[in-house]
Amino acid sequence: MGIPADNLGRLLLNLLLIGLTGAPLAVAAAALSGLGHRWVDILAQFPAPALWAALALMIGALVLRLWPAATVAAIASLACLIAVWPQWRPDAPRPDPAAPAVTLYFANLYMGNEDATSVARSITASQADVVVLVEMSDALADQADQVLADYPHRLLDRRARGPRGDRIVVASRTPLTPHRVTGSELIAATATVQTALGPIDVFGAHLTRPWPYQFQWAQIIQTMQLTDNVRRAAHPAVVAGDFNSVSSARIGRQVQADMGLVAAPGWPGTWPARAPAPIGLTIDQVYHDRRLAVVDRRLGLPTGSDHRPVIVRLSRALP
Repeated sequence: MGIPADNLGRLLLNLLLIGLTGAPLAVAAAALSGLGHRWVDILAQFPAPALWAALALMIGALVLRLWPAATVAAIASLACLIAVWPQWRPDAPRPDPAAPAVTLYFANLYMGNEDATSVARSITASQADVVVLVEMSDALADQADQVLADYPHRLLDRRARGPRGDRIVVASRTPLTPHRVTGSELIAATATVQTALGPIDVFGAHLTRPWPYQFQWAQIIQTMQLTDNVRRAAHPAVVAGDFNSVSSARIGRQVQADMGLVAAPGWPGTWPARAPAPIGLTIDQVYHDRRLAVVDRRLGLPTGSDHRPVIVRLSRALP
């Protein structure tokens, strides 16, 4: 006797959903493996969207009462949650409630963006003490007095890349001292900023896109050169940038291990700006010295870019 049509249909649906669940399971496995191979690292960037995909498959299976598929999807959801948790809730120092706080705003503005009004609105609303920007175009730089109206102390480091220009900016309400960055492959700028917490060495960085968009060693070489600069910092360091990598993947792990820094919490995501933030990737990140601690982290108002801005309040860490 053959399998009844209804049972056969349910079997096929179970197999279909289980097959689809293989994708988030593969992402979770890549992220949890700790392997730095380029194929593994690409998958390791996506545990956040993979988590929501696995949850959607689990809910669909539960609604249809497809228990085998629901079980596999639940396992995938748990694996993705474990994989993404170090991004969302990193092991970090606790802030000293008696110490003052310094607010830092970071944004990748996108070189083709000429919307100075949106950029100025976003920065003003953040009420930040320090502003770090990458991919500031010539058009926006020409309107720096509007975009950075409340930040008279500025380092606008122009990079000869692209017809529209490309600047990394460190700007502050308080005095800053620019420093020279070394490294032929590194796109970064740095300055010592006088803050309520004392002098802080603030770095703005923009790492290249990962393999297969660039050669596989590009990000690693840039991170090594950035490490050399951060290690020379005379004060507590804060590195804000578009790393084109989440904090739990290869480059994020390299930044934290080699520079001795801690990642700020990475939820919700920053890229792409058109996607719902909870499922986005936090490739725009703020890493900080262990002598500092994050009080809170949130996203800023849109700037017209394909990246969302990040706003982090930092204070002194408890001993």
